[in-house]
Amino acid sequence: MTRTVYVNGEYLPETEATVSVFDRGFLFADGVYEVTSVLGGKLIDFDGHAARLERSLTELDMAVRLHRDELLEIHRELVTRNDIEDGLVYLQITRGSDGDRDFVYPAEDTPQTVVLFTQSKPGLADSPAAKKGIRVISIPDLRWDRRDIKTVQLLYPSMGKMAAKAEGCDDAWMIEDGKVTEGTSNNAYIVQGNSIVTRELSTDILHGITRAAVLRFAREAQMQVEERAFTLDEAKAADEAFVTSASTFVMPVVEIDGVALGDGTPGPVARRLREIYLDESRKAAI
Repeated sequence: MTRTVYVNGEYLPETEATVSVFDRGFLFADGVYEVTSVLGGKLIDFDGHAARLERSLTELDMAVRLHRDELLEIHRELVTRNDIEDGLVYLQITRGSDGDRDFVYPAEDTPQTVVLFTQSKPGLADSPAAKKGIRVISIPDLRWDRRDIKTVQLLYPSMGKMAAKAEGCDDAWMIEDGKVTEGTSNNAYIVQGNSIVTRELSTDILHGITRAAVLRFAREAQMQVEERAFTLDEAKAADEAFVTSASTFVMPVVEIDGVALGDGTPGPVARRLREIYLDESRKAAI
């Protein structure tokens, strides 16, 4: 079935959707994006994604022209039109096009390019990977220094995932100065004894919406949380590890660079946090 997508104010069949070849998102990766999960036909953590979108736009000196209520209406309309029960809504906003290529930004009143589409993923919350855990490799973190902005500059993370795939693994953790920054498309955590350890917020990592919710739920469950950088060696010696993202929720990590964590199966903290996150997020979905 042909999907209905949203492009610059119009709902169109995906086969009829077009964007200018001069669009700055295409030429310069000059744009931002968000991905919101859908469970049971409802949006998960929508307010957080809308707030982060506004922050990303502001950090890139792009105007906020679509506000929360409008975005919510578009998201819901696409979910309805595409009959999404479980899946994702992808949103991308670029600085648009003034009809040619130039490193200098176009005039402030240049129309932005706004694109949204859905991806149907039946059983999204019942991923087999969550039951067995994922295996990761480590790679140098060679990205730019504003990782807190959710831009469409995703070439290096894509290369990281392919490097992991080439080694028969699932993902890569990026390392800077001996310490883990994050995964290619997720925030990274280890568990040491009774403590959940994850890197503190800064320009070094993406300010994950799922991260914020999971840490809140962990503290409400009386779990100890340490927000600090941890080394790759600490990770390999940890009792367990996991990652969080909008599309994978809480995903256990059972191996790092060929070193098994614990008994090589998902640990109790990751399993419990995934259960709590999914339960609470479904309750709050809109």
